[in-house]
Amino acid sequence: MVEYFRISIHFLGGEFHGRGDHGEPEWPPSPLRLYQAMVAASARLLRNSDEALHWLEQQPPPVIAAPKRAAIQPHGYKIYVPDNVGDIVAKSWSSGKEDDIASYRTEKLIRPTFLADDEGLPVAHYLWPIAVSQRDFPAAALIPAVRAISQFGWGVDLVVADASVISEAEADAITGERWLPAKAAGGVSLRVPVDGTLADLKERHQAFLDRISLSKNATFKPVPPLSQFKVVTYRRESEMSRPPYAVFALRKPDDSGFATFSLTRRALHLSGMLRHAAKQEDFAKPLGWDNQKINEFVLGHGEQKGDKHAPVDGPRLVFIPLPSIEWRGSEKGRTVGAARRVLVTVKGEVADNEFRRIVSGFEGRELVDEKTGQTVAFLRRQSDRDGAVAQYFAESTTWATVTPVILPGYDDPCKLRQCLDDDTITPEKKKSVVHNLEKRILNLLRKALRQDDYPEDLIQNAQFQWRGAGFLSGTDMATNYAVPDQHRRFRRLHVRVVFDRPISGPLCIGGGRFTGLGLFTSCAPFLPVSKG
Repeated sequence: MVEYFRISIHFLGGEFHGRGDHGEPEWPPSPLRLYQAMVAASARLLRNSDEALHWLEQQPPPVIAAPKRAAIQPHGYKIYVPDNVGDIVAKSWSSGKEDDIASYRTEKLIRPTFLADDEGLPVAHYLWPIAVSQRDFPAAALIPAVRAISQFGWGVDLVVADASVISEAEADAITGERWLPAKAAGGVSLRVPVDGTLADLKERHQAFLDRISLSKNATFKPVPPLSQFKVVTYRRESEMSRPPYAVFALRKPDDSGFATFSLTRRALHLSGMLRHAAKQEDFAKPLGWDNQKINEFVLGHGEQKGDKHAPVDGPRLVFIPLPSIEWRGSEKGRTVGAARRVLVTVKGEVADNEFRRIVSGFEGRELVDEKTGQTVAFLRRQSDRDGAVAQYFAESTTWATVTPVILPGYDDPCKLRQCLDDDTITPEKKKSVVHNLEKRILNLLRKALRQDDYPEDLIQNAQFQWRGAGFLSGTDMATNYAVPDQHRRFRRLHVRVVFDRPISGPLCIGGGRFTGLGLFTSCAPFLPVSKG
């Protein structure tokens, strides 16, 4: 029978402020964060727990059971932190000048993760399986280090921690949302310790102590970042597999603000500039991409040069312009604005480490207008929980398009609409024709979901509405959106859909989905509509 080593972190304040590598809110808290807290607590206790900590860093990533009710504060609040410029102010004073240290402050946005649990204090559990051959593992040395942890996240995140060895039945009875390590890309990327993390932490601590010396002509020695860890993809146990993605802000070349692109006229052009950036030699060569890889993975050309366009069977790199979802008062409500961000994702299987390298390559990348040769924007990594785009990635049963869906086929191959103009057609015949046309559209919408590998039971139970006008304020008529040449012969429609269970975004379907057409955002429920 399998046993588990369990570490439980009880959050006393119901908040967690920890951030990931790029400053985005981190949830659930990473195993590396827990490991670092244990190392610090062990050092504070003056215990030599190196052997036990070395054992833990050699174990596979743990299963995490975290509170289900965890929500990022949508807007946050700002504080102003004094800069470390006492020497500058003192120098001004010594020269007889007036200066105030309060004038040197840095703005800091605080957006904690709010936690809640109906049964008491919110708690996160970390579970490592213990095989029969590991029954002599050093629990006696690890448990005191865990119980000495008092802060987890920022200094304001006070916690009570405990550890124990539990049975498989006790592990199964733990409540909360299960997060499991996943081999495929997609989900949440969390840092975990590896063999050598403890040694690296000790070296970094020593470098911190030696950063300043009192010796003559000494210089400041910056502390190197932690390097001995790996990034593992975690996915909710109940979550459908979804591709990895990253959000980038479109900044003006001088970084004075967002670069904006019209959703109807320039979104397609924006996708083209992103593909152009990804095929450049200085981007593709470090990734080991040859011309065939670029043509298929980046440009989506499955045909040989000069032949008729053919779709790619393998993985594709996808660029989706993300229009801002803005609140414009009670009269207009949520309104679809211009595209100020882009989503970079993939279709098909791509190794997690390769996707991280792709994302790293886009950081700071300039977008060049091929017609004018001018730089129009550059990319800066941004959290997907930003209020203007968070609803693209939310969990919801109800979704509506911000860009129209291009149907994956002809909606009227038999020219039935021509019959509707016939004055001699009977009402019964007209009703039958309309029913057949709607059934054809419904089947094409289900086909669009099927193309993105959604479960068949989810597709069959989905309820749809469609029309030429958008369902959200700020959207335009479906026919006004620019589309790729190969999709112009197919009908475009705005769509609203209700699933029988919540799904997580992003949701982008239909023809042209690799350029951002057929993009949905989560929205409020609506009245029951056709299931077919």
